Amino acid sequence: MNAFTAYLTDSATLLRRNLRHMRRYPMVFFIAGVPIVLLLLFVFVLGGTLGAGLGGSLGGRADYVAYVTPGIVLFTVAGAAQGTAISIAMDLTEGIVARFRTMPISRASFLTGHVVANVLQTMVSVVLVVAVAIAIGFRPTAGVVEWTAAFALLALVALGITWISVALGMLTKSVETASNLPMPLMLLPFLGSGFVPTDSMPEPLRTFADLQPFTPLIETLRGLLLGGDVGTSGLVAAGWCLVTIVVGWVWATRLYERDPAR
Repeated sequence: MNAFTAYLTDSATLLRRNLRHMRRYPMVFFIAGVPIVLLLLFVFVLGGTLGAGLGGSLGGRADYVAYVTPGIVLFTVAGAAQGTAISIAMDLTEGIVARFRTMPISRASFLTGHVVANVLQTMVSVVLVVAVAIAIGFRPTAGVVEWTAAFALLALVALGITWISVALGMLTKSVETASNLPMPLMLLPFLGSGFVPTDSMPEPLRTFADLQPFTPLIETLRGLLLGGDVGTSGLVAAGWCLVTIVVGWVWATRLYERDPAR
């Protein structure tokens, strides 16, 4: 068995381990639960007023559920970072990683098993949130190609954020700290175009909102699902996905390869 085959085999084994753990302690309902509550809150409590300000053709709440759903979906992906960081920190603090290091398994397979399992969990959470959005009035106009592109984009975002959160989980010395470090990632969708247009914000905040990564991601997803013009947002979004994946992977693997003493 060559090194690459061993890596795939070991990664599949550790993926099964993480999936079993998720089955016993399902985080998917927590990951999807918070965005669903926010979706219901914004649509049914604030949607009438915020939707009227959008000036759309549907009017009020119907306009706003179409506008806010892509932002809530991206918030779901960002919110999954907390669970990933916690699961990594738990493995590190409980000593299982030290045991893995003494076993004849591919070292990179530990990270791969965590990343793939958490991306799958995130995508299941996204499906639940989209289903609730459709149930309360979200009516996407996307065809098969657009839906495929939208879920591919979400998978890339989830992959990048998961690698970043893996690094954050290894950076900490306790599970409690690991649960707090990803919080800035969860705030970024609120500081972009997910909930209100950026041109309604004060100038300094608007500049930040336009430059931060979640705004082009949200605009691209909104364009794909609602038949809008993606324009250059798609290229910018793809670039941010690539950057986060590479940075997160390099950061996480270097932290894992360092001295295991914590």
